[in-house]
Amino acid sequence: MKKGIYKQLHLLHLEAALPQVLDQARTQQWTYETFLERALGSELDGREQKALARRLKAARIPAKKTLDGFEFSFQPSPCERRLRELADLSFVRSCTNLVFLGPPGTGKTHLSLALADRALSQGYSVLFTTLADLARTLESASHPGLVRQRLRRYIAPSLLVIDEVGYTRLSQEQAHQFFELVAARYEHGSIILTSNTSFAGWGRLLGGDEVLATALLDRLLHHAEVISINGRSYRMKERQEDRVDEAAWREEPSGTAGARSPGVGQVGVGIS
Repeated sequence: MKKGIYKQLHLLHLEAALPQVLDQARTQQWTYETFLERALGSELDGREQKALARRLKAARIPAKKTLDGFEFSFQPSPCERRLRELADLSFVRSCTNLVFLGPPGTGKTHLSLALADRALSQGYSVLFTTLADLARTLESASHPGLVRQRLRRYIAPSLLVIDEVGYTRLSQEQAHQFFELVAARYEHGSIILTSNTSFAGWGRLLGGDEVLATALLDRLLHHAEVISINGRSYRMKERQEDRVDEAAWREEPSGTAGARSPGVGQVGVGIS
């Protein structure tokens, strides 16, 4: 085929896939209609994968998490059926917020990342940030125009994930910028937010401004679902399991212990 024609027609993914498509067409004796459908399908698949890669890069997701990877047997307080219903992303389409409340280590970030991953796979734009990073990014802007530009970065995505609300006490300026963001996304885009602090304590977090906290929560919770997680910490569970493994390894006869290769968890405990 004429060199450069794929580029002119913007069919770069088809160019890479065509040799395999042609081989399959010959072997399986496809009709012209089937061949055309498969050829164009390979181009669309390539475009979708490239678009997903761009969304993943822009989302700044720290780790890939899934609902299947969440141990509901260990942490039963979040309703598994309801979370799987939320995975249909109707909350994103309706600009509804989700708030995960609970002590540290109970899986709030895991669940928020799992829903964010689902949204990315379905073509939605996503951005992940901690509240501390969000506050630093906005506060470091050197002039009001740059603040507005950076705010737009957090306003634009279909889904914004704000993690670790409660670990950082905001200054008055940071608190007002956080309020601006929540107000701008109100009824325009979904927020998933995780916090270890009850809503009654948010005034202290927002520069001590109870009035601002009330106004922010009014907008955040008007169209929102709050999911409370009251359970044990996954991190403490894993730490205890590591200690059990280490103790079992040390109690083995010296000859056996010397021949045994310790696991990753045992190495981590041994050098901490």
